[in-house]
Amino acid sequence: MREIDTDLRCISSFYLIPLFLISVGMAGCGPGKQAAAPPAFGPPEVSFMTVKTEKVVLTSELPGRTTAYLVAEVRPQVGGIIQKRLFEEGANVKAGDLLYQIDPAQFQAAYERARAELTRAEAKIISIRFKYERSKALIQSKVISQQDFDNAESDLHMAEADIQASKAAEETAEINLDYTKVTAPISGRIGKSHVTVGALVTANHLIPLATIQQMNPIYVDATQSSADFLRLKRNITEGLITNDEKGTKVKLLFEDGSPYPLEGEMQFRDVTVDQSTGSFILRIVFPNPDNALLPGMYVRTMVEEGVVDDAVLVPHQSVSRNMRGDPFAMIVDASDKVEMRMLSIDRSIGEKWLVKDGLKNGDRVIMEGLQKIRPGAPVKAVDFGAVQSTAPAAVATPAVAEKTGK
Repeated sequence: MREIDTDLRCISSFYLIPLFLISVGMAGCGPGKQAAAPPAFGPPEVSFMTVKTEKVVLTSELPGRTTAYLVAEVRPQVGGIIQKRLFEEGANVKAGDLLYQIDPAQFQAAYERARAELTRAEAKIISIRFKYERSKALIQSKVISQQDFDNAESDLHMAEADIQASKAAEETAEINLDYTKVTAPISGRIGKSHVTVGALVTANHLIPLATIQQMNPIYVDATQSSADFLRLKRNITEGLITNDEKGTKVKLLFEDGSPYPLEGEMQFRDVTVDQSTGSFILRIVFPNPDNALLPGMYVRTMVEEGVVDDAVLVPHQSVSRNMRGDPFAMIVDASDKVEMRMLSIDRSIGEKWLVKDGLKNGDRVIMEGLQKIRPGAPVKAVDFGAVQSTAPAAVATPAVAEKTGK
């Protein structure tokens, strides 16, 4: 019986403890005391940037190669033995400078012979002209026949023709004699000589004796895709870009990325698209007074495409993309609610996107807090510039001295 009483007391205690706790809780919720309300949460805070239109100069970076402004291959126009080379390889030469001397002996002899033939023809015509004048007087008095007069007149014309032929032969011989002096056709820098003194050359030699290149100014042939050209034309037609192609200024970067100090000017766009690459050539001329640019160098050009007077630029971090890859931005409307705007983007300029459509001057584009919002939800908007300016600076943590236990 004692054991049964003990068990009953334990069971009673087991059920009485929860009832006691419930009664204490209900006592705390009496008329004079109310339960604590859950904490209230306001709209999420986001930072925004106000869109301001600005004037932007659009440029395209295009690869290119330098090309000499003028190139002339020095070739002989008569054959002979090279007697002298009168220039230093790699030096600057002027148009008309003597470069090579070909042995002139045979050409001098040909010239003297042509002069002698001309003198003979001029002497021969004297008697023929007197004969013609006499025949002209006699034919009027019927002393000589008409045939004799015609023969005298024919002899005169043949003698005059011989003089003209002799003059032409003399001029040809003189020209060939002058051609033994091979001169520079243009001013510029001459390369290495492909022949030496004593070499035999012929007229219109297959290999040029040397090559002269004028490098100040110098051309840069840049490559632009036809797709980029069509996009530029479309933007100009739509009024997004104002462009004056004549006199367009171009900047240049060397292969290592360092800038060239002088600006160039675009000359023309090629009228034919390369079928294999789908691109065409832009020819640009650059001043090159110090010969810093050499023909054949790889360079990059920064070509001004045009000017956008009211450009809308937004940072990359403010633009997202949907499942289809279409760009959009979240903005804060006049009632401080989130609105989604689909965008049309032209290109990236530095760390910003150039927006063609979807945003306008004065729109508040959300920069931070995008993960906490949805379209139509109210937000607490804070200016992004103010947040950045009031951000606390990093505080240095003092070093803690190690305890030695001494």
